[in-house]
Amino acid sequence: MRFLSDLWRILRHDKGALIGGAIVLLYCLAAIFGPIFVEVGNEQDASQAYLAPSWEHPLGTDSLGQGVLSQIIVGTRPIMIVGVLSAVITVFIGVAIGLLTGYVGGAADTVIMRITDIFLTIPGLPLIIVLASVINTTNPVVLALILSITAWAGLARAIRSQAMSLRSREFVEAAKLQGVSLSNMIGRQLLPNVGPYVAIHFLLAITGAIYASVGLFLLGIAPISGNNWGIMINLAMAQGALYTTDSAFYLFSPMAAIVILQVAFVFFSRALDSVFNPRLRVQ
Repeated sequence: MRFLSDLWRILRHDKGALIGGAIVLLYCLAAIFGPIFVEVGNEQDASQAYLAPSWEHPLGTDSLGQGVLSQIIVGTRPIMIVGVLSAVITVFIGVAIGLLTGYVGGAADTVIMRITDIFLTIPGLPLIIVLASVINTTNPVVLALILSITAWAGLARAIRSQAMSLRSREFVEAAKLQGVSLSNMIGRQLLPNVGPYVAIHFLLAITGAIYASVGLFLLGIAPISGNNWGIMINLAMAQGALYTTDSAFYLFSPMAAIVILQVAFVFFSRALDSVFNPRLRVQ
């Protein structure tokens, strides 16, 4: 409750962060409830193709006469699920490895960090493309695992550096004297002190995973089935969007949805930074 009260107080004083938080909340609500209230059917009506924005279709229609806004709303859920799952996996692995190796040190730290360095040197996007082309990515968990396969390494390195600086602090020494377990030391003593960095990185990991997943659908590597923003861009390109202005709304609407979400995350992250960093808090 203290966290929520601090967050609300900061949002009230930072209009940019408040707007960003409201947009993120709107996307979350669209992902949860959008497919319940909005439906994208299979019917086709060529006479309704590429209509201009109207009250019935605020973002116009596609080549099949289906509303673009409806597809944006329905497509939010699969994209957000993959983004959040990938971010959770990335943060969990990165934080666990970083805190453990940074605190324990020794040979285990050396070996794990050498493995981490290998993952840091592997080009992430080409590896993701190769894996997505040979592995069935219809399951969002599988797709999230592929997207996070190298993303955790940089976070692990950064968290390890913070853990190494924390293990010489007085509260850590006091906990050692009390004989606390390793899990207690990692989870209750060190983890809260890296919370700000982890929270910000979690938001950035979501946007990175969204970009990557949309890219896979755009390139046609991930299966073109269902509705999401990447598939919309792929179909718009296949329908000749680069050669005609008729499909402009169909092409640029999902792009705008992605950009708006990323900007909202950036603005909202300022509020999280202020909550976790006492020096930035608004009194």
